[in-house]
Amino acid sequence: MRADVASVPVREHLDVLRRRRSSFLSAIMVFAAMLAIGTPFAAQELSIELRSRGTQPGDAVLVTITTPPNVTALTVTAFAAQWPVYRVDDTAWQALVGIDLERKPGPYVLSVATRGGQVVTASRSFTVEPKQFPRRVLKVAPDFVNPPPAQLARIEKDSEFMRSVYAHSASEPEWRGGLIRPVTEPANSSFGTRSVFNGEPRSPHSGTDFLSPAGTPIHAPAAGRVLAARDLFFTGNTVVIDHGLGVYSMLAHLSRIDVREGQTLAQGDGVGLVGATGRVTGAHLHWALRVGAARVDPLSVLALFDPAK
Repeated sequence: MRADVASVPVREHLDVLRRRRSSFLSAIMVFAAMLAIGTPFAAQELSIELRSRGTQPGDAVLVTITTPPNVTALTVTAFAAQWPVYRVDDTAWQALVGIDLERKPGPYVLSVATRGGQVVTASRSFTVEPKQFPRRVLKVAPDFVNPPPAQLARIEKDSEFMRSVYAHSASEPEWRGGLIRPVTEPANSSFGTRSVFNGEPRSPHSGTDFLSPAGTPIHAPAAGRVLAARDLFFTGNTVVIDHGLGVYSMLAHLSRIDVREGQTLAQGDGVGLVGATGRVTGAHLHWALRVGAARVDPLSVLALFDPAK
């Protein structure tokens, strides 16, 4: 009986030692995890700033997110899609979000989430305001309104090619310092216009037209890689430049193309000359800008970096 009584404190002492050892090991593991993922932070430490010319269909929104320095990756979600993000400095990140020209007006939410380690989310509500686009009635060659059967295969091939062009983009945002006008002449603010060709309604005008004379030199709005430099049925002589992170310029109706597919351009490099090829009523430059899958007004992106543009 004495041996049994004496063994009870010993067992209790051993249990205490085991618990202390277990607690000590747990603390070490937690500390190691904190070192791996960085010091935890709260959603209040994520700030989101939205800057844009407006929030109507066709506008682009520059999103700036401020975070603690230990954040290594972010995701930005809006309109049920993720938008590429790039790091500005130790605590600032940016993303360019496009409001497609046919986006329905109403309330939307932009969400930000950190990735890796501790996941922290924050969001900003915003409203897409309604916009009344003008209507234009144009007369063009009948084959550009109702193409003959012999051209249908070519049109489908052009469409397939353009889908492949917009499927990939470089990881470096060459547009982060802003865009420049491809020509010096003013734009006629035609973006989003509802077009009627030869009495038949067609898709909205997804670019901005510059009424430059034929032969006017055209310059790259930003640095990037030429993904398309060829004649297409509707847009004529066409150049598409990938500016990185899902931003693309299409320059259409050229009389002459001076670049080749795969070529790397600096901002301001010559691309070609203004012309009247494809479905047109006269010489002009058609500049269309894609941000992700959104068709946006190039003038909206120009205004983001320099309101005077």
